[in-house]
Parts: sequence; structure tokens; C-alpha cells
Amino acid sequence: MRVSQSLVPFAIIALVLSFVNAYDPSPLQDFCVAIDDLKGGLNVPGNTNNQVGSNVTTVNVDQIPGLNTMGISLVRIDYAPHGQNPPHTHPRGSEILVLVEGTLYVGFVSSNQDNNRLFAKVLHPGDVFVFPIGMIHFQVNVGKIPAVAFAGLSSQNAGVITIANTVFGSNPPIYPELLARAFQLDASVVKELQAKFGSI
Repeated sequence: MRVSQSLVPFAIIALVLSFVNAYDPSPLQDFCVAIDDLKGGLNVPGNTNNQVGSNVTTVNVDQIPGLNTMGISLVRIDYAPHGQNPPHTHPRGSEILVLVEGTLYVGFVSSNQDNNRLFAKVLHPGDVFVFPIGMIHFQVNVGKIPAVAFAGLSSQNAGVITIANTVFGSNPPIYPELLARAFQLDASVVKELQAKFGSI
């Protein structure tokens, strides 16, 4: 039997597709043995005596190598009264937060395509809130007592980009004139912010 020349490209494509699908679709392993010298833990409150009044204790692949390829990590967030976890984003993971103690006002802002809508809620102990991957989000303690929350992230290392630190604290600094126009501020205000965040 002779194969028509017009069928040869289709046969090649079928062969390539069969190779493309012949792989393990998941990077997961059965297990990865972790080391047992983890310093501290999530049972220890973090020091909130800082500029923002919060502390994030992270447990990711850097602390527990056994999380390698598992696609998960965990954080404990302690908030002083009126403390905040300032606007930030996680470029590699979504986050689900559960409040254990206190009262938090939390939220995220949708993308430009969605007109930058704010989705926010006041949380009480036991309440849960989800922050989608890549969305700018925040939490602030609106109560008079300290607050504690735990959050799971859908990455072994979700990363964090704190907006103010990144924009005004970059090294080297972003041109003040560019930021002045972008934020509709006077360049002197931008330079003051850059000095505050350590960029100049």
C-alpha cells in the first residue's frame, strides 16, 4: 500500500503529538525527605514591632526542603492592633487565609481589564478569604487586640512583591519623573518616598 504524499504531513504531526503526550504530567514525587533542624515554627508569635505592625513567618521550600515539588507552602501572620500586611502580590501562587484571632479588614484589587475592582471583607475568627494569584492584596487589623492568621499558598515558593517597597525602594531607583507622572505626584514627593524606602 502506498501512502499519499498529502498524508505525510498529517502522519508526522500524529507522531509528534504521540511523543508530546508521553510524559508524566505532574512534577510530584512520592515523597522528599525533609531535614529536621527547622528553626522556630508557626507556634511562635512573630515580632510586630516594626513600621507596618505585622510579621510574616514563612514555611516554604527554603525552610522545609520536603516541600520541593509539592506545590504548597504556609505562613503565619501576626498583626499588632492597627498593624497591616501592606499591599503586595504573590507572582507564583494563590493564597487562602484563615483568621484565628482578632478582626481583619482584607481585600484584593482586580486587574485593569476588570476596572480595578476592590473585593474586601471584614474577617472574624474562623472566617476565610482567598486571594487569587498575582492580584494585589492586603490585610489590616481593625481591632483593638493583636490578630493572628494562617495562610496556605499554592506554590512551594509563591514569592512576594510588596508594592511600595518595590516601586519606591528599587535598586537602582526608578526615575522620579517617571513615578511622578505615573502616580500623579510632584517629583519631590517621589524622591521623599524613595528616600524613605531606601532607593536613594
